[in-house]
Amino acid sequence: MSIRRATRPIAAARLTTVARRLLDASTLCAIATVSPSGRPHVNTAYFAWSRDFVLVWLSEPRSKHSANVRSGGTAAIAVYDSSQSWGKPDRGIQLFGAAREVVGADARAAEEIYAKRFPEYRELEPSSYRFYRFEPNRLKLFDELALRPGVFVTARVRGGRLTWERTEIYDGTTARSAV
Repeated sequence: MSIRRATRPIAAARLTTVARRLLDASTLCAIATVSPSGRPHVNTAYFAWSRDFVLVWLSEPRSKHSANVRSGGTAAIAVYDSSQSWGKPDRGIQLFGAAREVVGADARAAEEIYAKRFPEYRELEPSSYRFYRFEPNRLKLFDELALRPGVFVTARVRGGRLTWERTEIYDGTTARSAV
């Protein structure tokens, strides 16, 4: 298998459409954090997102990933439809950036985003949980139907706008790329 770079940029409107469809494809995400000692941790959570690509989730503040967010603030998030089948067209999105627990007006804004996607949340009101906000600075798109097989597109995120950074094309007939 070889990896080559394409030099032709992809329009921001197309990147935005693909990214939004990928975020809508699942209500679950995998949140990767790192402890102060450098140990990786991953957690699965229900998430919601805003039009400017800010992701929010609810979590117990004493959980490992919440402690990692407080101590380091960086995170990576993967969103993909787990019902995909090997050998069929795949899709997913990876986001890289900063995460933090939110309070006050930021918590109320996160709650509005979350409740819009999960209306039944308001009936539960988990009082021990807190809202967390993730602001990506970069994302990686993989959508074989929209972008062609084996194509990974990286984009910068600034002010809710996507800017193409690079396209990597994984060539090979014996191996399948994973998100």
